[in-house]
Amino acid sequence: MQYSNITKANFISRPNRFIAKVQLEGKELTVHVKNTGRCKELLIPGCEVYLEKASNPERKTPYDLVAVKKDGRIINIDSQAPNVVVKEYLTKLGEYSFIKPEYKYGDSRIDFYMEKGSEKYLMEVKGCTLFRDGIGYFPDAPTERGAKHLRELTGAVSQGYHAAVAFVIQGEGISEVRPNTDTDPDFAKAFEEARAAGVEVVFYLCKVTEDSIVIERSNSI
Repeated sequence: MQYSNITKANFISRPNRFIAKVQLEGKELTVHVKNTGRCKELLIPGCEVYLEKASNPERKTPYDLVAVKKDGRIINIDSQAPNVVVKEYLTKLGEYSFIKPEYKYGDSRIDFYMEKGSEKYLMEVKGCTLFRDGIGYFPDAPTERGAKHLRELTGAVSQGYHAAVAFVIQGEGISEVRPNTDTDPDFAKAFEEARAAGVEVVFYLCKVTEDSIVIERSNSI
């Protein structure tokens, strides 16, 4: 996934989950944040952030905040990026005869449905931006939707589907993601139940730069 018109700025504050105040070329500017999670460990006053110029010149917020630098590592925080890069990766692999995003299953929309011969696959994608001591954690804020999707995948296994939850690690140097039990015990419970039922856990390791994010490889448990 490649961005265009990326500009560096410095983070000032985040009045709400949709916008941030940044300093760009000596001026304070309001920008859109492409992540409704907390990101409190990342968006620290004075930190370097990366903005993409909005394609609509009439938009009230002229930039989208898509990445941040912390401890020398660029971390992509664009919540739309994980699904985009997974689709790019799955297509490039060429292993599936059919790939459909946003697949209606049960009471949910699962991120991807795939086919390989007569085998059917479901994959739910989660972006991970919270890193501690070399480990990724998800989520950074409670997510009822996340637990619901895991339970849908658990049920799908019993219906003959190959099911997986895939964590797109949006920063380099991290190869594992664990459930953030303290923040969302219900998600952690659903995660362990899904693993026990046979849902595969996939980690997508990415190359992240100021203006791009690309999956380089994957591992699974």
